[in-house]
Amino acid sequence: MFLNYIKEFFVKKSLKNNLYNVKNEVFTSKIQTIGLLVDESKFQHSKELIKELILNGINAEDIKIVVYRDKFKEKAAYSRPTFGKKDISWNGNVTVDFLNEFIKTEFDLLISYYDIEKAILMLITSKSEAKFKVGFASVDKKLNRWMIETAIENYKLFVFELFKYLKSLK
Repeated sequence: MFLNYIKEFFVKKSLKNNLYNVKNEVFTSKIQTIGLLVDESKFQHSKELIKELILNGINAEDIKIVVYRDKFKEKAAYSRPTFGKKDISWNGNVTVDFLNEFIKTEFDLLISYYDIEKAILMLITSKSEAKFKVGFASVDKKLNRWMIETAIENYKLFVFELFKYLKSLK
């Protein structure tokens, strides 16, 4: 337990260093690829969230999702690529291939679907090479270019607001 606090401290330190190197890209093109980072410790409706994105004109094959969980069930098979605290090293490096691939993919839009500041999720968001990042207003303002203020359970409103603003930018 004590080691988890120490690891959390070092991950936060790595996150703080990454926040200084945030590049702000300008949104100029049509959204074709979406990266979706979901905290399933708090939100259990990721399938419905993806359906809402598809209803707004995004192709299902253009949405790539990774899921974070605080605790894993033993011998459970997860339908989506899932990671946890054990997949991040003490110095903030990612130790699983699918998460490294997710970070290095240059999505048109990254949706950080978590509303509580967890150092590991914030680290993944800050390391992501996505062109444009969107998240919740309750999370550090340095991470995302756009913040939407709504409850995490209200995914329909989140997607509605997201596409309303995206259409107004075009």
